[in-house]
Amino acid sequence: MTIEDFFELYKRDVSHKVRPNTWEEKENIILTKILPYIGKRKINELKITDVFEWQREIKSQTTKAGKKFSQSYLKTIHNQLSAMLNHAVRYYGLKWNVASKAGNMGSGTERKVDFWTQKEYQKFIEQVSDKPQSFYSFEILYWCGLRIGELLALTPKDFDFENNTMRINKNYQKVKGREIITSPKTKKSNRVVKIPQFLADEIKDYMKCFYDLKPDQRLFFKSKGYLGHEITRGSKKAGIKRINIHALRHSHISLLMDRGFSALDIAERVGHEAISITYKYAHMYPNKQDEMARKLEEERS
Repeated sequence: MTIEDFFELYKRDVSHKVRPNTWEEKENIILTKILPYIGKRKINELKITDVFEWQREIKSQTTKAGKKFSQSYLKTIHNQLSAMLNHAVRYYGLKWNVASKAGNMGSGTERKVDFWTQKEYQKFIEQVSDKPQSFYSFEILYWCGLRIGELLALTPKDFDFENNTMRINKNYQKVKGREIITSPKTKKSNRVVKIPQFLADEIKDYMKCFYDLKPDQRLFFKSKGYLGHEITRGSKKAGIKRINIHALRHSHISLLMDRGFSALDIAERVGHEAISITYKYAHMYPNKQDEMARKLEEERS
């Protein structure tokens, strides 16, 4: 059986077990970065040298902007081939995974975690306050640390203004042009987030903008692409660096860590599966060695 033919089995077995957008990403990589190069090869005849040759080809490619693929993206590409071959080993009698033997062609260590400080965010939000969908979307993303899909799935009944809480129990996705609402990314993503009073007041004001607002009606209906354009517009007008939408979540986590909240409490707030995920943000604010030394000096004296 060729790798191309085996992919159809792999698709049948796996596509329904993962989130739709996750499968869409996997499938896109396999169809564009794997099958065009080794898809015609018989899966049981694939050699380590074939994988080496494929890796060289992929590493020689560039993005539309003419840049080399990042190390983390190269690792992701390789992992898709390895996952498919692992499936063949586990369930279809393939003797071994040559992609695993060949070793990965990238690493996940170079990925840069970008963010805005609170001062940068305040400069930005002033520049997008002219558009309600933008302003209120970014306020929730920054001050609550939601994922973009969690934001786009919010409805009025998710808010409890007596207790100033926001319930996160669903996720919005757009897969191949089809809008769907799924469960959150992980079990820990199902959570209740306490919101500050000023944000609760803002959200109530926003809801007043709607005519005959239904409890199950989505509050934010602009696309991820639209919000990306708004980040570009606002950051340019504010004279600050541009970050992507997910980096607003990074910014929220980093702000809380800088204010001294524990990784355990932050992980619960943002829905991280493990505290170790939260800890990786600790380095993002300025080094506090001088402040630590001053505090110790005060204690000593």
